[in-house]
Amino acid sequence: MTILVFLGTLAGTMAIGVPVAFALIFCGMALMLFMGVGDPQIIAAKMVAGADSFTLLAVPFFLLAGELMNAGGLSRRIVNFAVVGVGHMRGGLGIVTIFAAIIMASLSGSPSADTAALASILIPMMRNAGYNVPRAAGLMAAGGIIAPVIPPSIAFIIFGVAANVSITGLFMAGIVPGLLMAVALTVAWLIVSKKEQVELLPRQPWSVKLAEARKAGWALFMPVIVIGGIRFGIFTPTEAAIAAAVYALFVGTVVYRELDWRELYGVFLQAGKTTSVVLFLIASAMVSAYLITLANIPAELSTYIEPFLDRPKLLMLIIMLLVLVMGTALDLSASVLILTPVVMPIIKQAGIDPIYFGVMFIMNACIGMITPPVGIVLNVVSGVARVPMGQVIRGVSPFLIAQIALLFILIAFPELVLVPLAVLR
Repeated sequence: MTILVFLGTLAGTMAIGVPVAFALIFCGMALMLFMGVGDPQIIAAKMVAGADSFTLLAVPFFLLAGELMNAGGLSRRIVNFAVVGVGHMRGGLGIVTIFAAIIMASLSGSPSADTAALASILIPMMRNAGYNVPRAAGLMAAGGIIAPVIPPSIAFIIFGVAANVSITGLFMAGIVPGLLMAVALTVAWLIVSKKEQVELLPRQPWSVKLAEARKAGWALFMPVIVIGGIRFGIFTPTEAAIAAAVYALFVGTVVYRELDWRELYGVFLQAGKTTSVVLFLIASAMVSAYLITLANIPAELSTYIEPFLDRPKLLMLIIMLLVLVMGTALDLSASVLILTPVVMPIIKQAGIDPIYFGVMFIMNACIGMITPPVGIVLNVVSGVARVPMGQVIRGVSPFLIAQIALLFILIAFPELVLVPLAVLR
């Protein structure tokens, strides 16, 4: 019965347009009333405790690093470097998109920001070259969702806090699946674009390539600092976020000199607004997470799926389908904060590696962001590229199929995630 109270309150409040953060608070209040717990101080105490985390300090600094990267010219130089390297190939601008998505994923960790940056720079180039614009927009969206899987990842930080799992372990485990997502996109792009008649960019001499490499060198060194620092124990994830923000500020203002000091107020303000939304959502989720545990919902849910506990791959498939469905309608952070407290006890009971599950969870929730009918990232690329939503949905279809196929492969062969993790550790 408690499951029905939780799901009914959540679905009902969201259906009438209540923001997710407030819907989670209402879920907590409904569970309190159902269980006869009448102390409203629980809500305030759990919200304060939920946001009072040293680990969560990484969130505002990674968001700030992403804003500084886009405003300071790092994103544009990465794209230019990719264009002179592979832009002359058949379907080259699509390969540029995927390569740039990988590099930018290792800088910001935000799917919406990465997608917007890629689309604003590359869509005009692909339109002028004669590419199918809706398909190109679909590729941008599918490339943008690599961002939360390759470290640094705000989604991994939120999952690590919610599930009490090593964030460093999640960062290291996400590298190979993120690269495999890029491989899947490359294969899909080469298949669907081979019949397109497009104007190829001229092959650039090595002098131009080296010049662009030098220009992009400062930007390309940023993931080395972040990932290398975490891997070799120089930084914690929180310290790495601070280092990334300081580095992006230095490069944008001193090296590239595209970020004027007068623009910093707007950059910091935007990062602060985004941070407030994310942290308020986390704080609200901690209320419902506490009452979910108090109401023993995971144990009640496990009675329904007990036959699958000794079949972990089938259990993973069922949970992933649930995550995918919720991901089509919810923001990534909301999906993590709503589902993690419910499913993590079941995952541990089934003996599934929590870091492996975390990577799969985030990857799957990201796929939901390019899945109709809502598809949050699809809306971003539709607005930036000025392509109708229906056309973007058709354009993203082959890349969505490729990412879902990869998801099934990683469910069937978890060693593809676990073995590289053991090596990277």
